[in-house]
Amino acid sequence: MRTFKSKLLSSLLFIIFIVFLLISLILGQLNKKSYLKSYDERLKRESILVAKEIEDSGGIYAVDDSKIKRYSEMLNLQITITDNNGKILFDEGELGESLHDAHLDKIESTIIKGKEKDKKAGIGGNADFHYYSMKLSLVNQTQGYLFISLKLADIQDAYQQINWIVSLSLAAAFCLLALIGFKLIYRYTRPIESATKVAVELVNGNYHARTYEDRVNEAGALSSSINTLAKNMQDMVKAQEIQQDRLGTLIESIGSGLLLIDSRGYINLMNKAYKDLFTVHSADYLYKLYYKVLEHRELTDLVEEIFMTEHKVVRQLVLQVNEDKKSFQVYGVPIIGANDVWMGILLVFHDITELKKLEQIRKDFVANVSHELKTPITSIKGFSETLLDGAMENKETLAEFLRIILKESDRLQQLIQDLLDLSKLEQHGFALVRERLNILDILGEVIKILLNKAETKEVEISFKQEQDSIWIEGDRGRLTQVFLNLISNAISYTPNGGKITVSVLERSKDVIINVEDTGIGIEKSEIPRIFERFYRVDKARSRNSGGTGLGLAIVKHLIELHKGAIKVDSELGKGTTFQIKLKKDFPF
Repeated sequence: MRTFKSKLLSSLLFIIFIVFLLISLILGQLNKKSYLKSYDERLKRESILVAKEIEDSGGIYAVDDSKIKRYSEMLNLQITITDNNGKILFDEGELGESLHDAHLDKIESTIIKGKEKDKKAGIGGNADFHYYSMKLSLVNQTQGYLFISLKLADIQDAYQQINWIVSLSLAAAFCLLALIGFKLIYRYTRPIESATKVAVELVNGNYHARTYEDRVNEAGALSSSINTLAKNMQDMVKAQEIQQDRLGTLIESIGSGLLLIDSRGYINLMNKAYKDLFTVHSADYLYKLYYKVLEHRELTDLVEEIFMTEHKVVRQLVLQVNEDKKSFQVYGVPIIGANDVWMGILLVFHDITELKKLEQIRKDFVANVSHELKTPITSIKGFSETLLDGAMENKETLAEFLRIILKESDRLQQLIQDLLDLSKLEQHGFALVRERLNILDILGEVIKILLNKAETKEVEISFKQEQDSIWIEGDRGRLTQVFLNLISNAISYTPNGGKITVSVLERSKDVIINVEDTGIGIEKSEIPRIFERFYRVDKARSRNSGGTGLGLAIVKHLIELHKGAIKVDSELGKGTTFQIKLKKDFPF
């Protein structure tokens, strides 16, 4: 593809060539006419000279031929003298045989015409020679005619040399003008070409391109304007990229799932939260019709409702995601652009599954607390009324009823105390009383406390310890409470004749305590819920054992306050193992 510079240069050279060609043609013609006119004057002067010599000699019949011949040789001319009738009296010169016949014919026609027109003198010729003719008179009487001829080759050689000089001069001028034109064009088109290249780069998205600013003129102003435009566009694109990155980061980092559907029903955007919530991939959703990829009928109905009503829709949906059911608060918002142009729909998914669970836990907690408080209060009230109705007169009945009332009061007191402990543990400002302690001493004390209870159920407690002391940092009273709960639960849920094993494993940075029993075990589906308040694996057995259903919830809170972890491994009918991991030193 030819550049602007080459086009402009070729156009300029073509114009200069045409102008010089016309000049050369005009100069050639002027040169030719000038030389012909000059030779005509010469022939005229020489003809007068020869005619004067003839008249001075006494006419054409008395002229000395040798003189005329000498004139012909000196002037390099063809001299011919005729009488009135055209008879040649003298003919001498350099025309040659090839031109002599044409010369004689021209003499004959000239004489005839001269007679008709009474012509005295004239210029004539053809493509090969040029001549001058005039009448010869003596005492005012015409004696004949004088013809002086010259070869045109001689004239042509003369003015062709001039033409060559003119042509070479014009050619040199043409080359000089071409060089000057190239320099000027290069000088003035270079900024334009540079600006054009930069403009093309800007069109292609390269906003770092710049053109060279060399002079303070129109081209320099153009380059400066292009550079300013490029800089402004670069700043705008950079700002847009920053804004787009921020928006993209915000969309990807937001905790709620986002789904953008355009006006034609194609999904154009989905963020990471949505993909994590529904465990899907972008390739399966993007740029596809929503009703072909959304698996839940509730979502497609919601989208169709927004398309039809063009109003915001807020709805709580329970959707099956893989093997779990999740609760979502779904916001569907129509996107209306400028001039009320319908652009699409934005769906926002808030995962409220945990909130629903917490709400259900709260409801269960209230119900369980009410139930747990109601049972002992009902017993106390019932036995009290019975005693007031006359049963107190019977000492044995009175003693039995008072023992029951005391037992239910203790149970009620324990329930209230556990609730207070749990509430205290969940408070933000609760702090442990930290000290260096031997974990083996705590376990030994707890086992001694519960040994009588274990012997009553004929349950064997085995304490495996390979050393005398394992020192950790913690709250002695709270850790004692933890192991009392765990070992007491193990005794309660282990049938008569069973076995409980307590073992301790020391490592470099932590200590692992296992409480293993051969009790009734726990179903795998119930293991995640055993640390909930008032949750019981065997409700009848635990209530009869005097449990409140809050022990394991307290244990979990205390272990977490010690920056530890608790793990449960159980098999139904074979037993349960609680594994507690405690750090030797507090991480704070």
